[in-house]
Amino acid sequence: MKKQTFDPWTWGKNTNSVQAVEVKQPEGTLYCSGQVALDANGVPSNADMRSQLIQTIKNLEQLISESGYECSGIVRLNIYTTSTQEFFTTCMDVYVPFIQKHSIQQATTLLEVKGLFATLTVELEATVVK
Repeated sequence: MKKQTFDPWTWGKNTNSVQAVEVKQPEGTLYCSGQVALDANGVPSNADMRSQLIQTIKNLEQLISESGYECSGIVRLNIYTTSTQEFFTTCMDVYVPFIQKHSIQQATTLLEVKGLFATLTVELEATVVK
């Protein structure tokens, strides 16, 4: 796979994302359903958003790994949350290290939604290439 990122504005560095990702000659593409803070039995978390994000990232990492891909191949990562303000104030110290740990440079959309399944407050939807 050949991957090139595009970000014509310098403010993109502040958001830990890029404006576009071009992929040429991928071996495969993995489209992940939105991952949330469910335990192994499918029970949704009722913890705070930060704790839910920690579990959501673990679930996403497990899904990607068990599918034969690597998190460094994430090219698109959409974030759905019930409060963007809460996400920025309580979750960035979890989210940014996740991005940095895997050297991810991804196109991102952050959406505040009215609600998610059950008591969930954050969901990550990824597209991964290798």
